[in-house]
Amino acid sequence: MSAAPDPAWAAVAALAAAPGAASVRARLDADPARFGRFARRGAGLLLDLSRTSLTDQALAALLAFARARGVGAFRDAMARGEPVNSTERRAALHIALRAPTGSYRADTEDASAEVQATLDAMRRFVRGVHDGAVLGATGARFTDVVNIGIGGSDLGPAMVTRALWRHGMPMRAHYLANVDAHAWEAMKRALDPRSTLVLVASKTFTTQETMTNAALVKGWLAEALGDGTGAHLAALSTNLAATSAFGIAPDRVFGFRDWVGGRFSLWSAIGLSIALACGWQVFDGLLAGAREMDEHYLTAPDAENLPLLLAATEVWHVDALGYPARAVLPYDERLARLPAHLQQLEMESLGKRVTADGAPAPLPTGPVVFGEPGTNAQHSFMQLIHQGTTPVPVDFVLVANPDHAAADSHRKLLANALAQAEALARGRTEAEAREEMTRAGMAAAEVARLAPHRAFPGDRPSVTILLPRLTPRALGALVALYEHKVACLGAFWGINPFDQWGVELGKQLAGGILPALEGKGTARDAATAALIEEIRGAWS
Repeated sequence: MSAAPDPAWAAVAALAAAPGAASVRARLDADPARFGRFARRGAGLLLDLSRTSLTDQALAALLAFARARGVGAFRDAMARGEPVNSTERRAALHIALRAPTGSYRADTEDASAEVQATLDAMRRFVRGVHDGAVLGATGARFTDVVNIGIGGSDLGPAMVTRALWRHGMPMRAHYLANVDAHAWEAMKRALDPRSTLVLVASKTFTTQETMTNAALVKGWLAEALGDGTGAHLAALSTNLAATSAFGIAPDRVFGFRDWVGGRFSLWSAIGLSIALACGWQVFDGLLAGAREMDEHYLTAPDAENLPLLLAATEVWHVDALGYPARAVLPYDERLARLPAHLQQLEMESLGKRVTADGAPAPLPTGPVVFGEPGTNAQHSFMQLIHQGTTPVPVDFVLVANPDHAAADSHRKLLANALAQAEALARGRTEAEAREEMTRAGMAAAEVARLAPHRAFPGDRPSVTILLPRLTPRALGALVALYEHKVACLGAFWGINPFDQWGVELGKQLAGGILPALEGKGTARDAATAALIEEIRGAWS
């Protein structure tokens, strides 16, 4: 968007400035059929927007704004393999990772054919490991897989494996990301080097944290196995020279193209740990669910399009109403790492202050995203969300049917989720708090003293996403829903959601600071130099 007023945005802003624009409770009270008008279905998921302050007029204005901003055109350009990652002059074709051969092209390349060739190699390797054709140096079967990566090479696969792994699945998976060696020291106690397969996940095979951890783990293998470490190593990378120098055979290297961004890459070779731990059928189901959401996103009308509606709701909250954060609350312990994955997916994609053409962004862009599984969140940060000074919209992610037999526990879990959404929306007035305490027999003076503290403002918006079960297919659709929401928001805000230059500066500076810590130079920043002196003093 240019700095000049945008008529489509002006229409949204005018609705947001009207009295009661942020009211949720009044809308729920006035319209018993509101759920039916603000709930949508797609790819097996239910999206409920009824506990936001959206009206028919506001939603229509937001969809008109989407058309004016070219959100649909951006989606179609992405699907055609055009270089929508404008700063890096690349396509962003993660949808090709779950599509049949011939579905998508990047320039003159059949991107889907490239993907299928990699998937075939991955499938053969996974089956070889599971069937015992691929063994460790001592002839032992692999029971554990360690994935060494960081960012998109860790968060997505770790989240999915935690969500889908069940007792009796082929292997146990472990994820090593932090360069802090305490992480490896804790992890290795549960591992036997003779039966541990190690995946080193780095496209360039130069990521400092990943390669430092890879050297630690390779040393551990070598101490136990001598020259047999190569039998225990595989790489998810495109740098064949570096992987070979590290001792990894070419047929153990699984690559992916530069049109796959790290935070969108769990469907690629980066997902190998998922397939090893959970089985190929699970990984294939994950891809199928994402593909179903892709098809919905590419073909559903605007008013029924789940990713577009979710993005439009975020524009309403962030830009129209000025809410700078959003909480993600999965009411399923298996989805405990979903908020962490979405933190990277959304904040790395949408944390931009300039538009794709380099101009200052005229509207606030990505909000802060945080979260925790329910019901843990209720005893953590939900106090602020209920009674804090600034509303924080919430995404509730619910799973209707559990995969355990404790029906009472699951009913209580869902009751808590629904109660939180209702409490946020409706709140409790001071008069209602007074009446409740009076009915309970509390003294009038105590009622007067406590009433302001026990009042809840309400009008705190939330979105609910309901999965019938947490199957591979449903999880694939859920993650793809959020991926496409990010693409829509990139177009809404005119930013490039597929680069991440903000990650680079700290990495560059760390390379210069490391020699100073080693006593081989000085830091250019006085505060940094002083801290280095303190640290080196503590080492002596």
